[in-house]
Amino acid sequence: MDRRTFITLLGSGAIVPLAQAQQSRVCRVGVIHEGGTSYEVVDGLKGGLKELGFTEGKQYVLETRDLQGDRRAAEAAARSLEREKVDLIYTVATSVTTAVKRATTEVPIVFAVGSDPVTAGLVESFAKPGGRCTGVYYRADLTAKRLEILKAILPGLRRVVTFYNPSNEVAVADAKSAREAARQLKIELVERHVASVEELRLGVTALKAQDADAYFYTNDAMVTSQAQFIIDTARAKKLPLMFAVPSLAAQGALVGYGVQYREFGRLSAKYVQRVLAGTSPQNLPVESLSKVELVVNLKTAQEIGVTIPQSVLLRADEVIQ
Repeated sequence: MDRRTFITLLGSGAIVPLAQAQQSRVCRVGVIHEGGTSYEVVDGLKGGLKELGFTEGKQYVLETRDLQGDRRAAEAAARSLEREKVDLIYTVATSVTTAVKRATTEVPIVFAVGSDPVTAGLVESFAKPGGRCTGVYYRADLTAKRLEILKAILPGLRRVVTFYNPSNEVAVADAKSAREAARQLKIELVERHVASVEELRLGVTALKAQDADAYFYTNDAMVTSQAQFIIDTARAKKLPLMFAVPSLAAQGALVGYGVQYREFGRLSAKYVQRVLAGTSPQNLPVESLSKVELVVNLKTAQEIGVTIPQSVLLRADEVIQ
C-alpha cells in the first residue's frame, strides 16, 4: 500500500487506529475463589475497574469459577481457564492462589490474599514480584487483637471454639497465633479440624452450649465461604461470634474486625487493568491494605443476650442497631 492510498483509507475511516482496535477487544478474566464473602472482593474489583474506565461486558468479561469451599478443585479450574486462553486469572485467598500458581505455567495471576505473599512463595519480594503473580494482600496478623476484643465483650470468656482445615497452611499458622493469644488471655482454644464443607457444617450444627462460650474465626477460605451458615447457626444457638470480615456483622455476626473486602477488591483493580494493558506482573510491586475496621451488631447482641460494653462501642467504626 503506497502513502497516498494509506492516507485516503485513513481519512475514510477504513483503517482503525491501533489504540482503538486494542480497546475494542473484550478481555477475558478468569476468577477463582471459594465463594461466600469472596463475592464482596469480586464486587469491589468490578467497582474499581469501572472507576478506571473498564466496563464489564464491553472492555472485559469475567469467567468465574466458584469452588464452593472445595479448595481441591482450584487446580482443575486453573488448568481449564489457561487452556481457554484467558488473559489473566484473578484469585482470592492465599490457598487458592497457591494452587492456581502450581497448576498453571503461562497465564498471569493477580491475587487478593490474606497473608504475606513472600512467605507463601507467591512472589520473590514485594518490590519485585519476579514472576507471573502480583496483587494485593491484607493484614492477617490481627488474631490476637480479635481475641482481645472478644474478651472485652465477654469478660467471663473461658472457652472459644474454632474450625479450620489442617491441610491449609495459612489456617494452621493462624490457629497457632490464636493458640498463643488465648494462652496469654487465659482462654482455652477448642480446635476442631474439618476437611470439607460437609464436615464443617456438621461440626457447627453439632455444637452444644457447654462446648464453648463463643465462636472464633481462623483464617481459612473454606470456612469463610460458609460464613452465612455459621452466622445463622450461631445465632440460633445464642453463641457469640467473632469474624475477620467487618461486613459480616451486618449479616448477623456479633462482631467483625478486619479489612473491608470490597475495598480489598477495588484496590486490586488497577493490577488487573495494567496486566490487561500489557504490563508484566513482575514489574508491578505488591501492595498492602492495612486499614482495619471494627463493626458491632447490637441487634444480634440483644437476640443472644450479650451486653456490649461502652468501651467497645466507643472503639467501633460502625454500630448496627
